[in-house]
Amino acid sequence: MARKKIALIGGGQIGGILALLVAQKELGDVVMVDIPEKEGVAKGKTLDITEGTPLMGVDCNLSGTSNYADIAGADVAIITAGVPRKPGMSREDLLDVNLKIMTNVAENIKKYAPNAFCIITTNPLDAMVYSFKKITGFPKNQVVGMAGVLDTGRFKSFVAMELGVSAEDITATVLGGHGPTMVPLPRLATVGGVPLMELMPQEKIDAIVDRTRKAGTEIVGLLGNGSAFFSPAISSVEMAESYIKDKKRVLPCAAYLEGEYGINGYYIGVPAVIGSGGVEKVLEIELTDEEKDMLNNSLEAVKKAVADTKL
Repeated sequence: MARKKIALIGGGQIGGILALLVAQKELGDVVMVDIPEKEGVAKGKTLDITEGTPLMGVDCNLSGTSNYADIAGADVAIITAGVPRKPGMSREDLLDVNLKIMTNVAENIKKYAPNAFCIITTNPLDAMVYSFKKITGFPKNQVVGMAGVLDTGRFKSFVAMELGVSAEDITATVLGGHGPTMVPLPRLATVGGVPLMELMPQEKIDAIVDRTRKAGTEIVGLLGNGSAFFSPAISSVEMAESYIKDKKRVLPCAAYLEGEYGINGYYIGVPAVIGSGGVEKVLEIELTDEEKDMLNNSLEAVKKAVADTKL
């Protein structure tokens, strides 16, 4: 069986960690693409990891390039290209500059890897994944945004820290746009099957929800220059692995909705089944009135960002 080919578009912090994770998990061969001025970075990072493959005991061919023709026939494309946030910037501040980058990326993937399952991580996430789908014309199951996996991971890790339990045993889901309007659902969260609501007072839960919403901004502030890169890379690989191995994992991600949750024609975070058919199914949760209001509030923020793309 031929190895899968994974195109990583963007050779920045997330791109480098993605290449390492893909190699460690032996998910396929890696082609990392960056702009001509940064081709050396893509070549350097992939060569660096290649020199570590014998020590990891894995077989993986990694290469760096600035030529999109090298991604021809890729099975998966993970798009991290774009400018990261700096302190004081909102995700929306990035829209104009990252839209230009995304347009170029989308056109090249459409040309060279029209069958790739495309995972978008570039901010502002919900508007960028919408733009990518609009420009490529790809079917909705083929294009997904990475946000919910990350937001849920953050929520789970904060619960684990607070309770002093293994993060492995926490289940949770976060809906909505990627940003301050996201909608964590503590009502549905469990710890080893025990409802979170029974283990923690409401004010503690509220504080965790608030920290989850601001988690990306917290890291931007701590780093001082740049934004989160380890957890977004880990989240993207979880989605890619579910697709490549047809695992049918239920992962919260930005999926294109056509009537689910009463939303039509937008990408927003929802629980989705990811298998060899891409985004195979969106799972609908019966929401309380308060949760519906929060999701609608999140949708308004997404609509505004999408309107700003003028696509």
